Amino acid sequence: MKRQADSAESKAGGRSIAAASTNVVWHHASVTRARREAMNGHAGCVIWFTGLSGSGKSTLAHALEEELHRMGCRTYVLDGDNVRHGLCGDLGFSDAERQENIRRIGEVAKLFMEAGIIVLTAFISPYRADRQRVRGLMGHGELLEVYCACPLAVCEQRDVKGLYKKARLGEVKNFTGITAPYEAPEKPELTIDTTHDLVGCVKQIIELLRQRGKIPDAPER
Repeated sequence: MKRQADSAESKAGGRSIAAASTNVVWHHASVTRARREAMNGHAGCVIWFTGLSGSGKSTLAHALEEELHRMGCRTYVLDGDNVRHGLCGDLGFSDAERQENIRRIGEVAKLFMEAGIIVLTAFISPYRADRQRVRGLMGHGELLEVYCACPLAVCEQRDVKGLYKKARLGEVKNFTGITAPYEAPEKPELTIDTTHDLVGCVKQIIELLRQRGKIPDAPER
């Protein structure tokens, strides 16, 4: 059955979006998500890393991808800086632009997930409402929110890009944690203290994926 876009607006995660494209229909592929997942040997899902700049989101996402790749899983990392080189290169850092940034990433992550891929997204994504809208795009249990909990002082000490220093000097506006708010998740699937050992952090997420039936259990020895 095809869904016809017969309305001037469509709903995405509870947010009304004006539809610029009219008279379009949704085409259902014959190669289904279930068939892709069966070939992959694991479920598609979205692991959404959120936390302050410098909290270890990208580091943890890529370390996790390395382990999943070693296990034979199909993965892809969507990184906050990388997508602003292309897909979101036209967006700044105002509240509205941050919201649109996360909306776009949510839609892209959903496409990857429906292809049977384990998607790892590393974005500050500071607002709960934006993260909830992304969750609303997915089915129940398809998005696993991982909060990278790290004290602001530690993030500032790391400051790999030198952005905290610039924000303190007023050279960077709307910087999360300094001149813009960060709303920590209230009920994430997992909270990780990223001041601890990276390998241990990866193991926690692998265990979560097994508990939720996203990847097979470890083989018995």
